[in-house]
Amino acid sequence: MRTKYIVLALFFLFTVVSQAQKTPYLQKKGTATQLIVKDNPYLILGGELGNSTASSLEDMQWVCEKLQKMKLNTMLVPAYWELIESEEGKYDYTLVDGIIELARKHDLKIVFLWFGVWKNSMSCYAPMWVKENYQKYPRAVTKSGQPLEILSAFSQNNLELDKRAFKHFMNHLAEVDKTQQTVIMVQVENEIGMIEDARDYSKEANKLFTSEVPKQLVDYLVKNKQSLRPQLLDRWEKNGFKTKGTWTELFGEGLETDEIFMAWNYGLFIQEVAQSGKNAYNLPMYLNAALNSRGRKPGAYPSAGPLAHLLDIWRASAPAIDFLAPDIYDPGFTDWCKQYHVNGNPLFIPEIRLAEENAARVFYAFGEHDTMGFSPFSIESVTNPEEYPLTKSYKILRQILPLLSEKQGEGKTNGFWFDSEQKERTIERNGYTFTFKHDYTLGWNPQAKDGNKWPETGALIIELSKNEYLVAGTGVVVTFGNTKKDGTQTGIGIIDEVEFNDGKMRPLRRMNGDQDHQGRHLRIPAGEWSIQYVKLYDYK
Repeated sequence: MRTKYIVLALFFLFTVVSQAQKTPYLQKKGTATQLIVKDNPYLILGGELGNSTASSLEDMQWVCEKLQKMKLNTMLVPAYWELIESEEGKYDYTLVDGIIELARKHDLKIVFLWFGVWKNSMSCYAPMWVKENYQKYPRAVTKSGQPLEILSAFSQNNLELDKRAFKHFMNHLAEVDKTQQTVIMVQVENEIGMIEDARDYSKEANKLFTSEVPKQLVDYLVKNKQSLRPQLLDRWEKNGFKTKGTWTELFGEGLETDEIFMAWNYGLFIQEVAQSGKNAYNLPMYLNAALNSRGRKPGAYPSAGPLAHLLDIWRASAPAIDFLAPDIYDPGFTDWCKQYHVNGNPLFIPEIRLAEENAARVFYAFGEHDTMGFSPFSIESVTNPEEYPLTKSYKILRQILPLLSEKQGEGKTNGFWFDSEQKERTIERNGYTFTFKHDYTLGWNPQAKDGNKWPETGALIIELSKNEYLVAGTGVVVTFGNTKKDGTQTGIGIIDEVEFNDGKMRPLRRMNGDQDHQGRHLRIPAGEWSIQYVKLYDYK
């Protein structure tokens, strides 16, 4: 009997230890992909730090205090290769460890951004001993033969350097954080891409460009022909869907083919770097993209990066990368979201231009695209943290994160975003119609008619049951109808403004009379934030 208890005790101990050491991972849930941390879904209410802020622990003290006031749960923080390995083979993690400790004290998680071989195309974060030894660690070359401040992806020496340093970094994270799991994900490099030209014209690159397209890529194209991104499929189709030949024979002449070739080789490089890191500590890893916006051609934007139209090339060449993510600084927010939330690639927004409009956009991202997280850039530069609009949105979202996690992937949510041009959208659920509009469409606000640009507003809806819903956001008005043809009308039974504590909903006030316009609509005025529960009923 005693032996039996000893065996059970050892089994229990082993189980506890195993669970404690289980690293964060990604898991499919219906149509969504969720980040799982200590066996629970984790949605990121984040902010990315400016490039140099995290180089000072003194600065990081006040930064963490500010982020806590802004209701963030996660900060995206650079990890600088030049500071970690300022001397070859000698590693200093004083800064990394200090940031992890500060994050723990302020109840923040961390996504580390590996500023290694490439950061915004360039190799500015390589240590001096790498930069100076350009013969051993060669640069990418333009078509005219000009070397660039970009370490070549076609150099084995460059690859081995990045692999070694990144593996050492990930091994250190495992040693100091595997149990507490403050670090939940890693971005590999930052905004990879060629500039000035669409591809590298070094001797090694030119040789490969005139060689046959690797069988690994051709096999992927054939296998996934029905789901390839349209731009890639179109170029392949125009050249007869060939399965053997050089890059120009399969994809034609032009900058677009240069970009495909370069993306493939960037991917092969990153695959080895990422896999070496995962072998040390298997955290989720992603790549972020500087977008191909404003009608620019490859090379004018960072060519061959992890762009939506190159999703298949990156998937085929770098399977160790879990997903691609957009850095959104240009107009077209909803379109960028749609481009990246495609073919099983989950939406995560690691960077978006810091702007008050993000307070509306974040609701759209979570409600419409089951996003894993949202993260404005240079978040620490906000001057009014407690009154900043995004703070108010994060305060609301923090309350409903467990409910959002539960509903993700089940088709139970939608997101809405409005401005001066996009003012209205109608959806249908369970035979009911929900018409969301910009609050200014009511005409009650003087600014609605004075010719000024309307502020961006946004909200999300969560289906609780067939006739019960939550609406959370800012600056929207919602009316309700149905699709029945028998004369049945839909009425508002109850609207309560609510809050959530520990996952439990608590009514704050009944929104009736003037607040729901005598039963005509649900409203969250522009400049205000709210979570409202609505119960519908039918009548004739």
